[in-house]
Amino acid sequence: MVAPEPAGAPPPPARRNAKIAELAPERTLRRLELSVTRRLDGLLNGEHLGLIPGPGTELAEARLYQPGEDDVRHMDWAVTARTTTPHVRDIIADHELEAWALVDITPSMDFGTADRVKRELAVAALAAVGFLTVRLGDRVGAYLLHNDGLRRWPARTGKANLYRLLHTVLDTPSGDERHPHAPRPDGLTTGLTSLHRGQTRRGLRVVISDFLDTTTDAATPPAWERPLRRLATRHQVLAVEIIDPRELDLPDIGLVEMTDPETGAVHEIVLNKRVRKAYAEAAAAQRLRTREALRRCGAHHLVLRTDRDWIADIARFALRQRRAAGRPVSAGTAAPGGPA
Repeated sequence: MVAPEPAGAPPPPARRNAKIAELAPERTLRRLELSVTRRLDGLLNGEHLGLIPGPGTELAEARLYQPGEDDVRHMDWAVTARTTTPHVRDIIADHELEAWALVDITPSMDFGTADRVKRELAVAALAAVGFLTVRLGDRVGAYLLHNDGLRRWPARTGKANLYRLLHTVLDTPSGDERHPHAPRPDGLTTGLTSLHRGQTRRGLRVVISDFLDTTTDAATPPAWERPLRRLATRHQVLAVEIIDPRELDLPDIGLVEMTDPETGAVHEIVLNKRVRKAYAEAAAAQRLRTREALRRCGAHHLVLRTDRDWIADIARFALRQRRAAGRPVSAGTAAPGGPA
């Protein structure tokens, strides 16, 4: 007889792997490409634009200049002056790009009324970026934001590291059990600031969150806008906003008891026509405020919903990015709305 699993225990490895395989089928993700269009430190097989002209950024040995073959921009003037013979400095190709993600796993991300909760969709988004990154040999790291603070996951290469990261995002509690409803209104702001200060090398930065905050004034910019703008001045930033349909509109079901997952506050609300209309207007204003703030920051904005096919949404986003960058769309790329 098999004993039942204790409440709150993490699922066994086989079940976790199956869950991740369901959320992020790798063969499908390999057909997508999230283009990195900003100039980066490294150059990998023509996939990334180099910050410095040439095949890389690391200096190697000096050698004699070959007229007609060498680029005069690589002349080593110090060696040339010392030897009175033209020399060039070879450059070692830099084959690694560091992609860092800030993943919001606060209590609001454990909410979901459709096919999955928002945290599971965050894992899917992280897997989409991660699989495409490790396929090119780049490193993937993450900052995990929960109510107890910020956890840093070091950047490493390989799918084994990526799977461990995905498991961690799925299994990590959203807050300390002794203080399950400790509010962290500045959590996303703190996470963005830590990511900007801790990782200075140019690369891809992905922010996965529902971007909910405590500000109710539509004219007031979100608290996270300023640190995100600083982050986007140096890096390519992709903001993945995850939403649930019940966060946009409420059903007509009368008296309900609602709990704020971030603070634990409980309220009884009658969902009549007037309340539902006011809620829908406030939700639309909040989404507009988030969208405009991300646009002002210069971040690419991808919206994923728990009631939609997230693979098709990523495919549409990837195609828009390729067209915006003036790059051709390959025949193997999944068509928007088509089979992935």
